[in-house]
This record gives sequence, C-alpha cells and structure tokens, in this order.
Amino acid sequence: MKVNLHPKDGLLFNSFLLIFIIHKTQTGVGIVGLPRIVYLVAKHDAWISVLFAGLGTGVVLWLMILMLKQYDCADLYGIHVDIFGKYIGNMLNIIYMLYMSASFFVILMNYIEIVQVWIFPDLRTWVISLVLILLVVYAVLGGIRVIVGITFLSFVGTFWLPFVLIVPIHYSDPTHLFPIFNIDIQHLVKGMYRCSLSMMGFELLMFFYPYVKEKKKVLLFAQIGNLYTTILFTVTTIVAITFFAETSLARTTWPILSMFKIVRFPNLERFEFIAVSFWMLIVLPNMCAYLWAASKGFSRVMNRKQKKGIWIIALFVWGGTFFFNARYQMNEMTDVIAKAGFLAAFCYPVLLSIIVLVKKWITRRKQASAQIS
Repeated sequence: MKVNLHPKDGLLFNSFLLIFIIHKTQTGVGIVGLPRIVYLVAKHDAWISVLFAGLGTGVVLWLMILMLKQYDCADLYGIHVDIFGKYIGNMLNIIYMLYMSASFFVILMNYIEIVQVWIFPDLRTWVISLVLILLVVYAVLGGIRVIVGITFLSFVGTFWLPFVLIVPIHYSDPTHLFPIFNIDIQHLVKGMYRCSLSMMGFELLMFFYPYVKEKKKVLLFAQIGNLYTTILFTVTTIVAITFFAETSLARTTWPILSMFKIVRFPNLERFEFIAVSFWMLIVLPNMCAYLWAASKGFSRVMNRKQKKGIWIIALFVWGGTFFFNARYQMNEMTDVIAKAGFLAAFCYPVLLSIIVLVKKWITRRKQASAQIS
C-alpha cells in the first residue's frame, strides 16, 4: 500500500470547505442530548465543560494537522503502514474501519430512535434504516466531492435552526448559571469527557486531508469549523440550563427537541416535528463521511474496490438494526462507541502525532549527519 495518495484534480476540493466538513461531522444526534449528559456531572457549570472540550478539540486538531503535514499527501491508513509496518499498521487500519462503521451505526440508530419517539412510534426500525442507508449509500457512491457538497448543503439548509432557540431564551432564568465555577476540577473534566460523543467526527480529517487543495490553509479553516461548533454547543447548553429547572433538565432525554415544543408559528403548532425532519439533513453528512472513510479501507488496506466495501458495510449495519430492539441496548452501544470515540478521536491522534514528529525529527537528523560526513 502506498503511503501517499495522489488523487486526480477532479477529486480535490477547496480548503475553505473544511469549515463545513469539520462542523457538520461534529454536529449530529449528540447535540440533542448534550446539555443533559454534561449537566448530570457538571451541573450548572456544564457549559464551561463544553467550552473547554471544544478548546481541547482545537489542540488535538492542531497536533493532527501537524502530523499530516509531515507527509506529502497521506491519510491515516498510509501513516499507520509507514510508522508501524505492513502488519501492525494494517491491523490498526482495520480497527479504525470497525470503529467508523460502528459510529455510522450508532448515529443511524439514535436518529431512528428520535424519529420513532417524536413522529412515527409504530414505524419499524428496519424500514427507516433501509431508507436512510440506501440514501447514504447513493451519496457515498458519488464520491468524495458529492459528500462535500452534501455537507455544504446541509449547513445551508439547517443554518436557521439554532436561531429558533431565541424563543426559549424568553422563558429562561439566567440565575440558573450561578454561582459559576461551583464544582471541582474532577467533575469539570468528567463533563469534558461526556462531550466526546458529540464532539467526535473531526478525526475524519485524517482521511479527507489528501483531497484538500491549498493544504497550507487546512489548519485555519479546520479551526474555524471547530470554533463554530464549540460556540454553538456552548450557547445551546447555556440556553438549556437557563430554560429548564434543575430536576427537569436531568430528567429530559433530549433537551433541545423539548425546547422546540414551545415554538409556535401560524398554522403550525408542533414545530418539533419539523425540527426532527430537518435533523436528517444534520445527521446525513455524519453518516456519509463515516461510511466513506470506513469503505476507503477496502481499497487502501484490502486492495478491493471501494464500492464493494460500501455495500458490505451498509449490509452489516442494516443487519445490525434487527438486534437492537430495546432502548437500554442502544444506550449501552452508544456508551461503548463514546468511549471508543474518545480514544480514537482524542487520545490516539495525540499519541500518533508525537510518534510521527519524533520519527521525522530523527530521520532528518540522520540525513543531515550523512550529508555532513
């Protein structure tokens, strides 16, 4: 397997689109329950945990891009082989493929659960999953430029949704935020850890990187995308904390959708139905990106056509929907993927970046010594 990829010019996309890619891969089903899961450990300082988690994500992004810049045009699959060799490298690649396939499955199932609870309680899971998976497969078969286009259109189509939170703000009580910094560091860090499922997605940059034009601007636009996500998540958490009473927020599974229930428009009383429907545009880029990155391993690692990998992963994901019928099962699966995501998106890229930087530094020192001698 070649370490560096050299995609055709027709597959490349402008670097400023990373703003939308990073933001939309981070923003999915996790945000609808983010205020609650962070509030359970950080209480009314949950917004501080979310803010610090976003800033920490920016640091990980910086290290990740610094690692990628050590190569001409490599993705994570190639970096693994270059650093660890063919066998260990490909084993790590397969682990990442499984992680990204499982992330695709969790995003799909959590959105289906929202649809069943809020709109169609009697609709079978396999029916919704089949429709969504076919839609995702159709998009991914179009290639990376189609996925990037969907990401941009998703941002444009749902940009107005956060402004709807202006309505709950009118019923908010700012005193719920005080006193600030009333928890210890341990609970603050636990709150940051709880954000991992909502913040993950940015690690897909390690697979999109070879297809970006103007690689010198990757860091700037990636950080802008993460900054927008951080601001959105922090503001959303603040609104949820000030809107709900203390016990209410802890009991509300999806605080964001619950706040939408008070929104009223002429001739439209159940705005949350519209919000849940539009949420498909939010999760669609997530699912497309994870399926594309996972299936890319079939061509990079297994020397098989990526199209075959797309259908194989999609079939396994659809088959998995038949085995999760209870909410507690999905909660357990989500918790497992959240922990795996924390390792795969936050911890491991930092460790790998350090290893790559040290190896490249040693290699340059040896080359310099050889030239002098």
